[in-house]
Amino acid sequence: MLSTRDKLAILSDAAKYDASCASSGAEKRNSRATKGIGSTEATGICHSYAPDGRCISLLKILLTNFCIYDCSYCINRSSSNVRRARFTVDEVVRLTMTFYKRNYIEGLFLSSGVIRSPEETMAEMVEIAHRLRVEEKFVGYIHLKTIPECSAELIEKAGLYADRLSINVELPTDDGVKQLAPEKNPGTIRLSMAKLRSKIEEKSEPTLKSKKRERFAPGGQSTQMIIGADRTSDAEILYSSARLYGSYHLRRVYYSAFSPIPDASAALPLKKPPLMREHRLYQADWLMRFYGFSQDEILKGVPGGMLDLEIDPKLAWALRNRAAFPVDVNRADKEKLLRIPGLGARAVERIITTRVHRRLRLEDVGRLCQSVGKIRPFIIAEGWSPTKLTDQLRLRDQLAPQPRQLSLL
Repeated sequence: MLSTRDKLAILSDAAKYDASCASSGAEKRNSRATKGIGSTEATGICHSYAPDGRCISLLKILLTNFCIYDCSYCINRSSSNVRRARFTVDEVVRLTMTFYKRNYIEGLFLSSGVIRSPEETMAEMVEIAHRLRVEEKFVGYIHLKTIPECSAELIEKAGLYADRLSINVELPTDDGVKQLAPEKNPGTIRLSMAKLRSKIEEKSEPTLKSKKRERFAPGGQSTQMIIGADRTSDAEILYSSARLYGSYHLRRVYYSAFSPIPDASAALPLKKPPLMREHRLYQADWLMRFYGFSQDEILKGVPGGMLDLEIDPKLAWALRNRAAFPVDVNRADKEKLLRIPGLGARAVERIITTRVHRRLRLEDVGRLCQSVGKIRPFIIAEGWSPTKLTDQLRLRDQLAPQPRQLSLL
């Protein structure tokens, strides 16, 4: 008989493979205004770290790691020889409230393996959210991982209590899902995501009678895809992500690097460091969403459709498009400034604000970014021109991170 502590150790460790646990997008609530318990204010979220280094700001657990499915890439698949555990509804509610009152967490991220049936498993997850909201008056953040095969009624109930819902697309391509998770149907997954999008849009419209919007998953929906479990290229992954954003108005596509497990029968991943590949995909995804880059721009000239692991995608694009540089930081528009390697969106805003009052020198720009060395070859500033620096053949070698001897201690 496992104790609650034992279950927590097993099911919190099993949940580390669920990547989509960010709380951004939730409506701001706190206990003072609602006469409840909890808060979704960002400053109140306590951060902890999983053994693999992932940042966790919530109580992030599985309801159970038992599962009727046998997905080749999943550590919790039915054929996997892992230690199993299962929480009761009461245990999850009690843990969430106890951890909040001790200031350990500010919300709950709940996912689950599928036990007995999708309907029964999802019903228990919804019951947990209902108990927290209605009985415990908990107004903190709740994220539920929903199961595509469950009924529309359960999804609707989940949206009433959760801040965000997510449905995993599993893998970037339908062929990958059919090969590695044959018990799951890509069509069913997409249909569930489409229905959830429609419901979110429907509830966001003011009602005729009250003129108010009904509360339904105010943080929207997100999804997660496993990368590296098959031989899908980065180009295919980014094109798949772009289609998902366009089709379902997702808040975020989360990438989860696949690491082979000893008894895995799945196809071996490409020989690239999985976490660095995940990191580069996030950077490319960010460029498409907030910096005005298209997938074609990021991927054009990329050998084999795979992003460079040594340098970030923006720097790689700049080195392939040197004719677009140098850019005058005192004259260029926002779109061109955002394409300068080493300048983030916040730094660009500060440059635009500051140059209204005076012309910027190189050292001024250096104070607004993390590394002036990275941007020097790509900008013109008052008293500074890179001359032939932008066209140097070994510029990439100069800007790429240098190899470093690891300490033996």
